[in-house]
Amino acid sequence: MVKKAKNKSIILGIILISYFVIVLDISVVITALPKIQESLHLSQSNLTWVQNTYTLIFGGLLLLGGRAGDIFGRRRMFILGLIIFGLGSLLVGTALNAVWLVIARALQGAGAALLAPSTLALLMDNFEEGEERTKAVSYYGAVAGIGASAGLVLGGIFASWLSWRYAFFINVPISIVMYILTKKHIKESATIAGKFDIAGTATSLLGIVGLVYGIVTLEIQLMIALISIAVGGILLITFVYTQKRADQPIMPLRLFKSGERNGAYLARMLFLGAMMAFWFFITQFLQSIYGFSPLQAGIGFFPMTVANFISAMLVPLFTRSFNNGRVLLCGLIITTIGMFWLSFVSGNSSYIASVALPMIFIGFGQGLSLSPLTAAGIAHTEASDAGAASGVVNVAHQVGGSLGLAILVAISSIAASSGLVTQVNVALKGGSVMLFFAIILVVALILPVIKKEIKN
Repeated sequence: MVKKAKNKSIILGIILISYFVIVLDISVVITALPKIQESLHLSQSNLTWVQNTYTLIFGGLLLLGGRAGDIFGRRRMFILGLIIFGLGSLLVGTALNAVWLVIARALQGAGAALLAPSTLALLMDNFEEGEERTKAVSYYGAVAGIGASAGLVLGGIFASWLSWRYAFFINVPISIVMYILTKKHIKESATIAGKFDIAGTATSLLGIVGLVYGIVTLEIQLMIALISIAVGGILLITFVYTQKRADQPIMPLRLFKSGERNGAYLARMLFLGAMMAFWFFITQFLQSIYGFSPLQAGIGFFPMTVANFISAMLVPLFTRSFNNGRVLLCGLIITTIGMFWLSFVSGNSSYIASVALPMIFIGFGQGLSLSPLTAAGIAHTEASDAGAASGVVNVAHQVGGSLGLAILVAISSIAASSGLVTQVNVALKGGSVMLFFAIILVVALILPVIKKEIKN
């Protein structure tokens, strides 16, 4: 019994560290971008694609990565993801020009697309539904929030003291260690026999890439962006049609028969849209208005990171006492309060009163929200659909963040003539509205299902 518990702790550690590296890599670039541009003499267009290429490939391959784990084995796809992600990180760190860097970032995105759904699917495989899984998912949710904040800090440290390249080199030894531990401690999952859904794979990949491309280029090339979004939307509608007819769909539509899961997917998209805007705009605010260095700006997120960690660790206790839906609702309300409070920040306001204190609310609320959102997104799925369900959760996370940020950047640009402070205020108020709608979804779709389950 002790040995089994110890082995589960090791498995959870492998899953969490691997997922942490993926989340970290998304935000570590933000504070490192100026140094990357300076080091490689990149144009603004090339610099944009350093981030956008990763986002495109990561988002486009997530559904494929999730279902590939169900069909070919989650451990196998997890290991393949580690290899590709580690190799991509090495190539990013050694990049000598823009083309090299962008290709390497694409490789990183492909590895992350295999890793992200595999981490959650392996968690579902190895931890039984109930208190054991709730605790594991709470740690997983904590990693999602803390990793994003920690990435800003590490990006600032590497950019200020060492080199931006170390932010990517660090992924290589971690990937190697996780590879060794995975081979030793994680068993292969059961696989599904049959042919691969080629039509679903093609339409989902091209559809999501078209949608995300349109979103990330909305400000730069409006007409092309709108065409890309329209084409992406048509392809995704075609994708849904192919899923109705496929024998082994890449995204089984039965996943959407649950109001609880649907509510979790939509609420997650809104939540991540608001949070991406928070990270994006507050990072700029701290450096441009308060004059913080990249390192100081990263450290400026510590109040949120600490609060996030504390609340995420309390999720299992709160869930036992109040149930998953109520904890989620409470988390979203607290996050909304913090976001709305922060939306009144000004250049003359103090960091403690106007930034740090609302950050504590946002961090505490995020810690209470992400784990229950994840749990609701994978609730009551069949073991054979674990990878597909994990892929949908990650797509909602990735696309929601990109779409929400694009919308709030577009809205805030209306106030561009009034300066950055006004843009930040407008964007965060928009984020507060997104969080409010997430609350409505939880009340309308998730709470009724949970109440019915408790009665039965």
